[in-house]
Amino acid sequence: MTLHVRVDGASGERIHPMDRGLLYGDGLFETVLFRDGTAPLWQRHMARLASGCVRLGLPLPDAQALRSRCEEAAGTWPCAALRITWTRGPGERGYAAPASPQPTCVIAAGAAPVVASAAVECGVKVHLCQTRLARQPLLAGMKHLNRLEQVLARAEWQAADIAEGLVCDVDGNLISATAANIFVALGGTLVTPAVDHCGVAGVVREELLSALPVTVRPLTLEDLMHAEELFLTSSIRGALPVAECDGRRHVPGTFVRRAQAHLQRIGVMVAV
Repeated sequence: MTLHVRVDGASGERIHPMDRGLLYGDGLFETVLFRDGTAPLWQRHMARLASGCVRLGLPLPDAQALRSRCEEAAGTWPCAALRITWTRGPGERGYAAPASPQPTCVIAAGAAPVVASAAVECGVKVHLCQTRLARQPLLAGMKHLNRLEQVLARAEWQAADIAEGLVCDVDGNLISATAANIFVALGGTLVTPAVDHCGVAGVVREELLSALPVTVRPLTLEDLMHAEELFLTSSIRGALPVAECDGRRHVPGTFVRRAQAHLQRIGVMVAV
């Protein structure tokens, strides 16, 4: 994969060995879709990043400078996937944060993965993971750098035809996929799980909460078994129907089509 990488604005891939993002996961990240030089959900990404900085006590990035650097990095590709990594920067040994942190900003851009038209139209196959997410309200919703739970969940399958894995919390409530949020149709109502104890508040999830009638409430595995429709959302792939989950078949329905149509209108997805 060809990447355009900048560390603190300079070309290169060197990060201080005492950087707290590397040592402790002390930082945040955003994965942003740029299409023809424009990031349709940029404001939502920046709002989440700023909220995470406040919650973790990190200095906020210079929004204008960050945007300029990201636009420059993404400009090589008509459709780019760009990751912003924002850490507390280097520090001394131990968990105590430096009194005056000097954040590290890594921007890495590359061509966005191609989403197959069959996945958009017919859906994808997913696996129900055994790995469970811990409940931690202090970190819930943020895109913090510690993704070890997702790493363990993703290691549960190797089959090429499985596109994602669904994960529950330690109480057995359905939360999300490893790298996407989930929406479920039940009794004619569109539902998505709350992410106030664990999980990530995805920017596409937030966009659809503002555009469609969605109920936010806990979802159980029993709900999953009775779902009339399932679809996943992420900033890079938009909204993808779930066609099969551990042998149970699902048919794309009106809710995912409405979600896809909205995301096409704002430039997150392209018509197939």
